[in-house]
Amino acid sequence: MTLIASRDFEWTKRSDDRRGRAVGPRRSWASASPFEARSTPYNGADLASDRWARAVVRYRRVALLLDTVVTVSVTTAFVLVIFGFKPETLPLIALGSVGFMACVALSRGYDDRSLGDGPVEYQAVAQAGLLAAAVLMTVSYAWKAEISRSLVFIGVPTLVLLSCLTRITHRRMLQRERVLHGGAMRRTLVVGDLASVERVVSDLLRRPRVGYRITGICIPSLDEAHLATDVPVLGAIADVPQVVADRGIEVVVVADRSLSGEALRRLSWALGRAGAHLVVAPDLVEVDAPRLSLRPVAGLSLLEVEVSPPRRRLLAKTALDRAVGLGLLAAATPIIAVSALLVRLTSPGSPFYRQTRVGVDGRAFTMWKLRSMYVDAGARRDALLVQSDGDGVLFKMRDDPRVTRVGRVLRRYSLDELPQLINVVRGDMSLVGPRPPLAEEVAAYGDAVHRRLHVKPGLTGLWQISGRSDLSWEESVRLDLRYVDNWSVGMDLLILWRTARAVVRASGAY
Repeated sequence: MTLIASRDFEWTKRSDDRRGRAVGPRRSWASASPFEARSTPYNGADLASDRWARAVVRYRRVALLLDTVVTVSVTTAFVLVIFGFKPETLPLIALGSVGFMACVALSRGYDDRSLGDGPVEYQAVAQAGLLAAAVLMTVSYAWKAEISRSLVFIGVPTLVLLSCLTRITHRRMLQRERVLHGGAMRRTLVVGDLASVERVVSDLLRRPRVGYRITGICIPSLDEAHLATDVPVLGAIADVPQVVADRGIEVVVVADRSLSGEALRRLSWALGRAGAHLVVAPDLVEVDAPRLSLRPVAGLSLLEVEVSPPRRRLLAKTALDRAVGLGLLAAATPIIAVSALLVRLTSPGSPFYRQTRVGVDGRAFTMWKLRSMYVDAGARRDALLVQSDGDGVLFKMRDDPRVTRVGRVLRRYSLDELPQLINVVRGDMSLVGPRPPLAEEVAAYGDAVHRRLHVKPGLTGLWQISGRSDLSWEESVRLDLRYVDNWSVGMDLLILWRTARAVVRASGAY
């Protein structure tokens, strides 16, 4: 009796997922007809070109074309250099080109889920390169074939690099199409309570380049529909399969726990018949894929979150900081010397500026910069507080009268930051990390903001490539916390690359 009662309670609880007031009659999500098939202005064949399902076909064709051009070009160049022009040269070129593209396909470089998704797409190409190199070395060892080492250790990496560069360009064209024209987007329905839906919708709307076009939302009950204002309420949770069919929805994002595990499973059955993908947005905020791993245990899908970076990643970051920092410091020394001379000739005082900043775990250190302000800038700061363009604990002015003429140029191209490479080499700072704060800023931190001090402050960071001084205090904190929670060596390299572009464009610098 106890077991039966428990089962009755469980199924009663499951039915609560769809108990709210809905638009249409309730249909079983496990049945052969979880929705009524009908023609609407939103799901006609004439709208197919507006959907990602059609756009992904075009994207794949261009990706195949680009890979073919790059692969044939690189393979031809290396084969001709190594073997010369012989009768067997053309078959070798064809075999090498087809072989590498087959490796990309085996690494899922042409799958729908990877196309247009930068990290996954590039990882597939990199895996294809490793696979191709492994095949060449295996053939050389097993059949005693004469395969040049330069083909393995230079040719394959060159092919991977050029393939990634062409895909980066191709992906940027896709993102431009999404941002400027709203094309190649997935028609998306967000499901959940209003608070969770608002969070997910705002995040997706803020980043149109990721390719989700919000068509509407479904909430637990239409009794709450009057509370939603920003996006249209298309139905209740019970209406999701019908809304998907009527609106030509391609992706359903479940944003909260309004659907229990069993109901979520049954919804996946219904969406399978409707031809839509199911995405579940976890309650975890600003936690990216490198920290997440799925562990199927006892019939459950457990999401494991990495709570601290492994030691090998910390050592790799330290090695990157010291090696690259030392190289950059050597290259930047002439620029620093010339800039320091210009500062000294155009305004009185030392050309360098030292300031105490707060580093990792609250430890203070002396940060070096080229002086971009007059020597009495600190004394004049209090009088200018009311004119600050910043918010939160930051003080900043777009037209700061304390900045010298040379200082404006230095700031525009971030040349005043170059002496901080000394701090990087010494270990006080990292190449990439949160902005190094002042002690008075730290004193005004809210509770969560102290998380910024968990890693070394950086010469650059997500804030540098996302707007620099144009960012609000809240946005700067959000980006810093995202970095602290999700950093990796790969992310550091990407930020360094994008920093160079931001500096050249002088975006957000003042």
